[in-house]
Amino acid sequence: MRLGINLGYWGAGMDGDNLAVAQEADRLGYDVCWAAEAYGSDAPTVLAWVAAKTERIDVGSAIMQIPARQPAMTAMTAATLDSLTGGRFRLGLGVSGPQVSEGWYGVKFDKPLARTREYVEIVRKAMTRERLSYDGEHWTLPLPGGPGKPIKLTVHPEREHIPLYIAAIGPKNLEQTGEIADGALLIFPSADHLEETALRHLRAGREKAGLTMDGFDVCPTLPLALGDDVNALADVFRPYTALYVGGMGSRKQNFYNQLAQRMGYEKEAAEIQDKYLAGDKAGAAAAVPHSLIDQTTLLGSVERIAERMTAYAEAGVTTLTLAPAGFTLDERLAALRAGVEAMEHASLA
Repeated sequence: MRLGINLGYWGAGMDGDNLAVAQEADRLGYDVCWAAEAYGSDAPTVLAWVAAKTERIDVGSAIMQIPARQPAMTAMTAATLDSLTGGRFRLGLGVSGPQVSEGWYGVKFDKPLARTREYVEIVRKAMTRERLSYDGEHWTLPLPGGPGKPIKLTVHPEREHIPLYIAAIGPKNLEQTGEIADGALLIFPSADHLEETALRHLRAGREKAGLTMDGFDVCPTLPLALGDDVNALADVFRPYTALYVGGMGSRKQNFYNQLAQRMGYEKEAAEIQDKYLAGDKAGAAAAVPHSLIDQTTLLGSVERIAERMTAYAEAGVTTLTLAPAGFTLDERLAALRAGVEAMEHASLA
């Protein structure tokens, strides 16, 4: 099992610290550094900056949003970043959610699975540097009856096949991800529930494509916080968990709420969502069960974190991405180092 880090969103007041975290992760031998985007900072710009300030660590988008860019533009960006970084780029894609897709980008959130499949096919075809033509339900290239003609990517990426990941939560999306991607980006993963909530669906997709799980990167993100008081550490993440389970997406389309239900928290997920959507964010945070937080984070001493890491490795995780938590840079760097120490303690490195 390898280790990665996730810097989250740039522009949240910790930009200088984020760069220091990325550089320390590079020094410590972390495998990949991910950056996210929603409706603030974009991922490719951040990744170019981080890559220019590091030497070895891969940089990856977790995620670049599908409704934000035409697929050919994503292929251009991926090829450029891979060339600039000397083959250190990983392309993570996701459909985002209905509120951002329709409210920010003006793109209908319909048929997300079919759109994702076509998007991936176009990106991969463009990356081969063949002349690009495509006849699908959502994209037609070139447009018929006009001056457009099939053209090909002019930049030469470092690699024709850049590792492609998809952020997936629901069973159908997970199965398609196993079928068409090189890896899956998972959030709120519980080692105890990983088989039924994710891996069996990914495996079904791999089998549909005539493949095994060999070489497929199962890549969940977990916050990591170092300390002696596990309950106090868990309380720090109550607002974070409440935001996703209660307020991310709409009442009918909250993928994180549905995931919590599949993990056995049906009643609690409903209560968190009711309170959050009613404006009671503090009440929603208070309603998050301690066990849900503890199952989806890495909290406590190095020894306790090592035990949890072992459980994830045994469950089938191949890259464990950490979001090192702390109120200061020193705390975040200590959490980063604790991740390496825990891996060594568990003999997973």
